[in-house]
Amino acid sequence: MKHPEPVEVSGKDRTPSWQPLNDFATQKQKDSGLKAWIAVVEGCIRAIERTAWQGRGLADQAITACKAFGRGAQAVNEEMQLLADEARRWPMRLKRLTVTGWMLTRVVASYRLWGTRSAFLPASMRDSALQALHQRNARRFCETSLEQGGAFLKIGQLLSSRPDLLPQAWIDELAVLQDQASPLPYETVRQVLEEEFGKPVEQLFAHFDRDPLAAASIGQVHRARLLDGQEVAVKVQRPGLDELVELDMTLLKVFMDAVKSALPPMDIDTIVSEIQRTVREELDYHREARVMQQIRQQLETVEGITTPSLIPGLSTRRVLTTGFVQGSKLTTVLDRLHGTHPERTSRMLGNLLNAWFAQVLHGGLFHADPHPGNILVNEHDELVLLDFGCAQALTDDARRGYFRVLQACVVDDRQVIGDTLSQLGFHTRSGNPDTLLAFVAAILDQVRDSIINPSPQQGWPSAEQVMEQVTALLARLEHDPVEKMPGDFIMLARVFGTLGGLFLHYQPTVDIPAIMLGYLTRPLDPPRLAA
Repeated sequence: MKHPEPVEVSGKDRTPSWQPLNDFATQKQKDSGLKAWIAVVEGCIRAIERTAWQGRGLADQAITACKAFGRGAQAVNEEMQLLADEARRWPMRLKRLTVTGWMLTRVVASYRLWGTRSAFLPASMRDSALQALHQRNARRFCETSLEQGGAFLKIGQLLSSRPDLLPQAWIDELAVLQDQASPLPYETVRQVLEEEFGKPVEQLFAHFDRDPLAAASIGQVHRARLLDGQEVAVKVQRPGLDELVELDMTLLKVFMDAVKSALPPMDIDTIVSEIQRTVREELDYHREARVMQQIRQQLETVEGITTPSLIPGLSTRRVLTTGFVQGSKLTTVLDRLHGTHPERTSRMLGNLLNAWFAQVLHGGLFHADPHPGNILVNEHDELVLLDFGCAQALTDDARRGYFRVLQACVVDDRQVIGDTLSQLGFHTRSGNPDTLLAFVAAILDQVRDSIINPSPQQGWPSAEQVMEQVTALLARLEHDPVEKMPGDFIMLARVFGTLGGLFLHYQPTVDIPAIMLGYLTRPLDPPRLAA
């Protein structure tokens, strides 16, 4: 077998590029049926073999270390340390590649073979058999995500919040990942803190709880007390994630390309790119600290919502320290109030919606992961936003474009809606805007109707009505798919899809037309802060 050349390792950045996997990930699978399945399996196996062969880079590193003898003892020491680090990393990489790659290959195989198998099933059994297949594959993906942790667990969590991308059986199975991550042992947390600040933990904090408040895929949070007595929350990143993220991202691309034909027609490439971007950005706590401070300033004038304060002296790229906030999870509070205190439920959800309109239309930077675990309710009924690792900045052109679409929707100007969406980067296969207009109508028609014909008795649509809308929209997407959409819209759809789910579930009496008109009837402000 002819093997590719080993990866070149030079300078201080010794992270391999995983080029063979990337090569395979960019290939387009145009075949169907058994031929395509064989190509996928062979490609995965070949990618694994080639990546393993990149271990020859160790030999090259060893040669470089030997040559360093001519440059003195310090050079030898540096090269030997790099060689030792590289040698330790490879067993972990190969194990991860083998476990994850094999799981993805089995999932892809089952979907490729489904086309042949389904032809021999009675029509009455076909739907239930496909649902069982979805459930089985989702469970495989879920179990591997929990086992591998890190970036791969984060990918599973992101996919669990995308009902537009995956079948419902997948969403149901992956939902368990939202609150599942094995906690780091305290000694590991202690080591990260002391590496970041160069001091023992006892010199940094008067008290530090060994047991975490929460453990997530990227990091975990501990309660602590500063030397001056202030109570804080300390988020510590899991060590070694940088080593694994690029491999996990490439495996995701391989997987999504391979099963693309089994998914609803949409701009999969942009969706995958946004998932990759958000996972990489969540590794940088410096960025998260900046985002948190900017959004905190954006929300200063918005009633009933706040964010924790930053402790700059105890925050780095891998550690983020903020003031501790005592509160309860949003949905826990809403479940308790639902049916007994409707006015408090409505006020909280109204403040929540107002906060995101302020971020999107006037701030130019918004929190892009408003799931209930990231929103607390404090003793004053204020909503406290947490975890700013996933955020999206909007350009001025994008903000003005979305603002124009909202205005045009209220007056039902389809021409302006279609033209503006095209300028923003939305494109259908045919070039006809009808699918885009149907998509906007599904989101905003009810709001427009309530502005034009306000009726206190109207209420929210039922689950059956929502499903009818979704079914009709998917049928239109099949006929004329949206082949390109701007990356920022992926995050907008995620945000308002999550908020919409809360509104449909709790059915609050929020005057959404008044909130929207408050923004649409005044000039669009320039962004207060640079995103």
